[in-house]
Amino acid sequence: MNVYDQAHQLAKAVKESEEFKHYDRAKKEIEANPELDKAIKDFMSRQFELQAAQMMGQSPDADAMQQMQQLSAALMADPTAANYVQCQMRLSMMMADVYKIIGEAVDLGFDPMGGMAR
Repeated sequence: MNVYDQAHQLAKAVKESEEFKHYDRAKKEIEANPELDKAIKDFMSRQFELQAAQMMGQSPDADAMQQMQQLSAALMADPTAANYVQCQMRLSMMMADVYKIIGEAVDLGFDPMGGMAR
């Protein structure tokens, strides 16, 4: 059994999953609306920056947190954006589960959602 062949089969299975199909459709809807696409990318970029700062031990700025909450509320008020975010979360959860299964099988002692498991 070739690990790389199995990895390609897994990638194919992921692309054929309902989670990926829903995500792909939602992503195409977002991309069809340049204004919404830009707003979501901006939100995700800011979210990543805040998470990175927190991981480095920095406390998030109260103004930045308030801006994020306002951005999030505005995006979630749009059904297309809310659907996209939900689909993206479901796909991310499935991928995290796959990483966890593989990690546990080879006992790397690594939790993809939180660093070292031990």
